[in-house]
Amino acid sequence: MTTLFISHGAPTLATEPGATGSLLTQLTASIPRPAAILVVSAHWDTPQPRLSTATRPQTIHDFSGFPLALYKLQYPAPGAPELAEKTAALLDQAGFSPELDATRGLDHGAWVPLRLMYPDADIPVTQLSIQGTAGPSAHLDMGHAIAGLQQDNVLILCSGAVTHNLRHFFTSERDAEVLDYVTEFADWLGRRIAAADHAALLDYRNSSYGRQAHPSEDHILPLFVALGAGEGKPVTRYQPENTYGILAMDVYHWSGTSVNTP
Repeated sequence: MTTLFISHGAPTLATEPGATGSLLTQLTASIPRPAAILVVSAHWDTPQPRLSTATRPQTIHDFSGFPLALYKLQYPAPGAPELAEKTAALLDQAGFSPELDATRGLDHGAWVPLRLMYPDADIPVTQLSIQGTAGPSAHLDMGHAIAGLQQDNVLILCSGAVTHNLRHFFTSERDAEVLDYVTEFADWLGRRIAAADHAALLDYRNSSYGRQAHPSEDHILPLFVALGAGEGKPVTRYQPENTYGILAMDVYHWSGTSVNTP
């Protein structure tokens, strides 16, 4: 199986899929159908890693101020409690202290892209939380710990953002020109990922635009889980579009074929 990092953008991606939606649809058709999906979403942030064992995860509309149509959308996929428990065991073996949550549903970082990728909602799915104060290194280690799930035909879907400055998002015109730092940071990130330069990536906040692209770390932390889970595999970068002048919608795909790590 494979690992994906996707920039999920604004919740309106669900109703205005644009070039990103087209890419996700095409990409999904090109990879094997997973037996189950583990989503690592920027929108579930807990002190310790948590996994949802809900058998029928609810669709969480964790946003405000958007069109009413978004709040009516549902994604009634079955849960994956066995996958959650297996993931927790792997994290525990790696020295983490994971917890199980019997009620957690799917936040929009999970269900919005999943509606575009698997619209029939017929693949079991569970979520793994991030830890916003733990930093990139811990999330890279988390990715290493769960990488073996791919051998069980589990898709590891890490959902966040390549650039995520909410102050700029809420103060810019919706049709604004793309800000320079958005493309500069996205391209820097792309070069470092292609080179498997984990040292530079872990220190991204000291790159030219790291702090501007990510005033807080929540939306980039899923990327480090993907880097760990996909380590040693070929990676492809897709650049479908930039939205609102602020959000680089880059997608990264680590394929299932192993290669030697530099």
